[in-house]
Amino acid sequence: MSEATRYEYLKTQIRAVEFLRLTKGDCSYQELMQLTGIPITVLNRYVKGHILPNPERAQVILERLEKGYDVTRHIMDKLAFDRGGFLDNTKIVGDTLMLRFIANHVVQKLAGRRVSKVLTVAVDGIPLAVHIADSFGVPFLYAKKEKEIGVSNFLEETYTVSRAGIQVSLYIPRGSLDKRDSVLITDDVVRSGEQLKALVNLVRKSGAEISAVFVLIAVGDRWKKEIDESSDFPIYSIVTLPERD
Repeated sequence: MSEATRYEYLKTQIRAVEFLRLTKGDCSYQELMQLTGIPITVLNRYVKGHILPNPERAQVILERLEKGYDVTRHIMDKLAFDRGGFLDNTKIVGDTLMLRFIANHVVQKLAGRRVSKVLTVAVDGIPLAVHIADSFGVPFLYAKKEKEIGVSNFLEETYTVSRAGIQVSLYIPRGSLDKRDSVLITDDVVRSGEQLKALVNLVRKSGAEISAVFVLIAVGDRWKKEIDESSDFPIYSIVTLPERD
């Protein structure tokens, strides 16, 4: 067995244990046994990290849990809203197990599409983008709203925040993307889509292609029209909330 194969097997084994731990937060061992067909005593040893499942069993665990795990409901359970109706997703972006599961979900969703880099905007989109990039095994970068000292050349895109009536500029270092790249654009939350559209334009200015646009939580569907639903790359979110007046 090659070192590369051993590494892939180990990743699958670790993912299975992480997924068990994530699911155990909402399920009893009895429910986990019913989902996986594995005795409670063995599941307990996996969850506590005493042993790893063999690669074949790890794959079975992943397949069975993914069928029975409602990721949308679990994300919704972690969302909060303040009195003004503003969204608080702190419990999600701080939950590393949840983010790793979401990242693996994105990899499976985009199976067959080439991704060479992941792009987001500072700062809230960074935790999710890091996990997605790690799952793909590719670099990630993030656009900033100010020019970074020490970088001499930038690609810039300016957009208007319609609700606030202000203009915002995003910057990435020139050369961080090129025509050989296929870029996955991602963010944690989208409302109007103006910021995501700016990221799309930055990628196009670099000459790179866009692999997909993925958003964890979307408010309404109008943001997709802002990006351009006629594009040849997929645009999707896991959770879609109703728009609020």
